[in-house]
Amino acid sequence: MATNAHTDLRTLHTDVLVIGGGPAGCWAAWRAARSGARVVLADKGYVGTSGATAPSGTGVWYVPPEAEAREAALASREALGGYLADRGWGTRVLDQTYANLEQVAQWGYPFPLDDQGRQRRTSLQGPEYMKLMRKVVKQAGVSILDQSPALQLLLDDEGSVVGAEGVSRQGDERWQVRAGAVVLATGGCAFLSNALGCNVLTGDGYLLAAESGAELSGMEFSNAYGLSPAFSSVTKSAFYRWATFRYEDGSLIDGAGSKHGRSIIARHLEGGTQVYALLDLATDADRQYARSAQPNFFLPFDRIGIDPFTRQFPVTLRLEGTVRGTGGLRLVDEGCATTVRGLYAAGDAATRELICGAFTGGGSHNAAWATSSGYWAGEAAAAFALQQGRQSHARSAIAAGGATQSGSQQLDSRALIQAVQQEVQPYSKNLFRSGEGLDASLARLDGYWRSVRQSTPATNAAEQLRAREATAMLATARWMYRSALARTETRGMHKRLDHAGEDPAQQHYIHSGGLDRVWTRNHRAPWHVPALQAEVAA
Repeated sequence: MATNAHTDLRTLHTDVLVIGGGPAGCWAAWRAARSGARVVLADKGYVGTSGATAPSGTGVWYVPPEAEAREAALASREALGGYLADRGWGTRVLDQTYANLEQVAQWGYPFPLDDQGRQRRTSLQGPEYMKLMRKVVKQAGVSILDQSPALQLLLDDEGSVVGAEGVSRQGDERWQVRAGAVVLATGGCAFLSNALGCNVLTGDGYLLAAESGAELSGMEFSNAYGLSPAFSSVTKSAFYRWATFRYEDGSLIDGAGSKHGRSIIARHLEGGTQVYALLDLATDADRQYARSAQPNFFLPFDRIGIDPFTRQFPVTLRLEGTVRGTGGLRLVDEGCATTVRGLYAAGDAATRELICGAFTGGGSHNAAWATSSGYWAGEAAAAFALQQGRQSHARSAIAAGGATQSGSQQLDSRALIQAVQQEVQPYSKNLFRSGEGLDASLARLDGYWRSVRQSTPATNAAEQLRAREATAMLATARWMYRSALARTETRGMHKRLDHAGEDPAQQHYIHSGGLDRVWTRNHRAPWHVPALQAEVAA
């Protein structure tokens, strides 16, 4: 690795650059290094503590290779996901997750034991998991750039990705990494809603990729709201299966605990009625298990002296967008390649429709997808880069960024963030969608985009980063709503008030892309409802 003569620009050369240091990024970096590639891993925060997984406990879609159990696992969300999931991808994820968690156990992760003394591998504690992943990534020889957000990708004359540029948040230093291949593992977009661990997840990877010509898929499935105590950022919702939902006087809210409960809770909150939860359906065994499975869930309660199993507490819904949604960068092969040569995507940066369809993959499915897609993307990126040879560093490198252009006005990042949040956070605009509402929001969002394109690029690192985050959030919102407008039905988490039913003719994926002009097009799903119904009937 070399350093450029200019003291303010650190230039590195590597085979594979991984952008994003959550589970998917760490798996990609580790696998690429084990495949013989030199690897640099750059993260917006500190690898091992940054992102949605690091401060949390998470379930894992971990199923032993037993035919009946696997069949049940694959079938469990097909209807909820609107029959958009692909069983081939689902099977691959289950296989790879099973193998990867065996690797995690060999690395020394302290899985708890069941009554028969067998390890329970269906959940992971984020702090221990990510601390371990940082350790094994470093042991594999990966060079880590902490606190180093990427601002733009680099392309050669033929449009292939050959690296990236960014800034260091420590010292205001600029960096450039020339690479044979790049893996984007930057997570999804939660629109700075203060959901736990999600305020670094602003859709940066989507914008980086789209500026290079990459396509997205499933961006209409982006209106996931996480249930949390009103006084906490913790949106882990598994334990609410033991909850009854109540008014302040303790009387039950009809239907709030059903499969349509989130919508009912949202309607109450939107109308100004505070909703309360009480985990009174949990058994003594459930309570004991919960404390050990996700201890961070209870920290906010312990701080203020509330026992959530015996005392009701106020709840709210926090937007988690594409973090718990399923939309992301479109993949074109089993190595998680995007539509841009040399660019790969993993984790929440990539679409999860392939295993979840239109229904949230939050928690277990997303965790399995992160480890599996990270593994595949790292392996494929390494193979691609090594095939190109070290001479690839001599190729031209053109900055693909440019969502902001030279102009006469300074971009007010704070105002732009607030303006975008006003379009995506309200339940009335995003959870409960309509053609009229989407058109109105898009008109405002498109106007903000034109202003961004006429703004002056920021000069210092802090403002460059905040400007990119604001712009990425804006771009993400436009892909979301343009895709939502194109899907004139209700499917999975995508709810249209003006098209309440599921339309069999729309059992397809919606691809999207573009910057100044956002486009969408339909793509046939892998299998269809009539065929499935015939199979079930047989």
